[in-house]
Amino acid sequence: MKQVILADIKQMAIQAKPALLQAAQRYGWPIKVYLHWTAGHYDQYFSDYHFNIGKDGSVFVSTNDLSEKKNHTYFRNSGAVGIAAACAYNAHSCGDLGPEPPTDVQIEAIAQIIAVLSKALNIPIDIEHFMTHAEAADNMDGCDPGYEENGYPQGKYGPQNSVERWDLWVVKAGDKPGTGGDILRGKGIWYQQNGVG
Repeated sequence: MKQVILADIKQMAIQAKPALLQAAQRYGWPIKVYLHWTAGHYDQYFSDYHFNIGKDGSVFVSTNDLSEKKNHTYFRNSGAVGIAAACAYNAHSCGDLGPEPPTDVQIEAIAQIIAVLSKALNIPIDIEHFMTHAEAADNMDGCDPGYEENGYPQGKYGPQNSVERWDLWVVKAGDKPGTGGDILRGKGIWYQQNGVG
């Protein structure tokens, strides 16, 4: 893992854009960015994600090439970037995010990366392009890459269905269920409007 700053992320995204676009187009979808928590300890990083965000908001990359296919989101890894906050160990529900919930600075770091990637990859900050793993697991963009044939009715395995994945369904314990993605995208838009990216 190598620590990076937003300027590094911008350059990495610009360099990876052609390959990301080509990979995404093979599946008939746009470049996508998936937002996760690791369900591990603070500052425990995993190479399944392009970006890992530490408890203090520090950002680390697991690769020098953002077009490298990582295993972060079931059946959705081609032409996609994975971002994960290192947190949520022993999280159980929207009211109990465990002893290591997402920190405020982790949430802000995700939003800043959203702002940078949106501009560098020329993709809007919306649910079609930036999704939490919870939203992707419930197929909220309608982009079903073949889940049903693997036993997931209507391609759904998220918090509104079998609850196998619910990363960032909320960003704070007690938040209204399902608001995590809107909060992160909203913050990303704010940062972009205020010069980040």
